[in-house]
Amino acid sequence: MLRGIPLLEHTLNNASNTGLFDRTVLVVAPDDDQAADLFPDVTVVEGGASRTASVRAGLDALADKPPRFVMIHDGARPFLDAELISPLLAALETHDGAVPALPIIDAVKSVDFTSVDRDRLHRVQTPQAFNYAKIKAAFDALPPDASAHDDIAVAKEAGLSLAFTAGSERNFKVTWPEDFAKADAMLSTSTLTVTGSGFDVHKLAESDLPLWLCGVEVESRYTLVGHSDADVGLHAITDAILGAVAQGDIGDHFPPSDPQWKGASSDQFLRHAIHLAEQAGGTLRHIDLTIICEAPKVKPYREAMRERVAEITGLSVARVSIKATTTETLGFTGRKEGIAAQALATVELPV
Repeated sequence: MLRGIPLLEHTLNNASNTGLFDRTVLVVAPDDDQAADLFPDVTVVEGGASRTASVRAGLDALADKPPRFVMIHDGARPFLDAELISPLLAALETHDGAVPALPIIDAVKSVDFTSVDRDRLHRVQTPQAFNYAKIKAAFDALPPDASAHDDIAVAKEAGLSLAFTAGSERNFKVTWPEDFAKADAMLSTSTLTVTGSGFDVHKLAESDLPLWLCGVEVESRYTLVGHSDADVGLHAITDAILGAVAQGDIGDHFPPSDPQWKGASSDQFLRHAIHLAEQAGGTLRHIDLTIICEAPKVKPYREAMRERVAEITGLSVARVSIKATTTETLGFTGRKEGIAAQALATVELPV
């Protein structure tokens, strides 16, 4: 865990924030039964007993829709960014593969203290980038039990043309316990955590029409009245995210005077808010929603609501809190005239 979330989540978020990837495959240990729930927006596949077997599994998972390029990355390197990735993409226009590398600045000796020419050596990082068809063919040609040092080694053995690009000292591999302190310090200096709030109210009316709360249809003799589907929970969350990135409110982006939003599903509004946050370089970290009503009862649907909000936002369910309360029969919610919702959204932004 790093800053309360899995290290791998930092890696996946930073990869997504580059805007350069169309699809992500996460290769995990065969006994990992949590990854698919933690990371619902990526393809999760089982790896093998070696790096080579695991990479082969990841490449195979892309074969249904083969990409032009693929990048193979260590999940324990969380600080990748567009500055690291873009030169790799440029190198793939003229080479079959490319790898980020750093010079060695210390003197280098062999085990018998013989001097080694450091100018002929590089510290190699990931992601290692390739023409997909060519690197997959190279892996397919390996014996089933092959175990190469890394993916560039497989490419070199297959005779692919390779290039070095500039690596980054930030792109270090979290390996030892003390590396977590280093990673935490880097997060402290590179990001700002902000909180946005959202509040929404919709009128209740007796009806046979469905009542939507947090993207879940709730059985009730009431429905919520509004221009869209009037999902008061998703509206409050949407405004909270917009507030965190200072992008106005839901009415600015989806005015009720616009007929195209008549009866619209509110997950569209929430996804738009997340898109705006991502455009600002932000990463949604946590949602806390309180629904205020006398009816209907929220508790029977709460876990389904958490799962639906997690699905829409890309958060893990553990990062979605949904609570319900009443006003002890006081006010419009107490008289069952409407439902109110209040939300807080935590977003990490670059400094």
